[in-house]
Amino acid sequence: MAFSSIYEGVRKKVMIFSESLKKNKDFRIVYNKGTSHANRFFVMYVLENNLNRNRLGISVSKKVGNSVVRHRITRLVRECYRLHEEIFNCGLDIVVIARVSASGISYKEVRQALIHLATLHNINKKKMESF
Repeated sequence: MAFSSIYEGVRKKVMIFSESLKKNKDFRIVYNKGTSHANRFFVMYVLENNLNRNRLGISVSKKVGNSVVRHRITRLVRECYRLHEEIFNCGLDIVVIARVSASGISYKEVRQALIHLATLHNINKKKMESF
């Protein structure tokens, strides 16, 4: 009983409107049929999925860095999306590909880059330039 009371007030916040893209087939469909825009750090592909939620896929090549660097970028992108997912339209498959220049990126730069790409794709619910 003492164990559960410690964690009683802790709430895990997860992506409520989204899930992850995991299958290679799903990534290929987004690459082939979706639209893409790029900036200095990322390339973003977007495709409507006719679902009531978004699906987010993140791809970081070995060219970007070792596994520590690649996983850090993945965590930053996923966290940035999770915190700002309410500004994205629903019903989209979104694939974010990290470029080599993203190897030393900060959270603030990730946020700015993703918002910039969302604006280019016109998938923002709210026109938010800065947070």
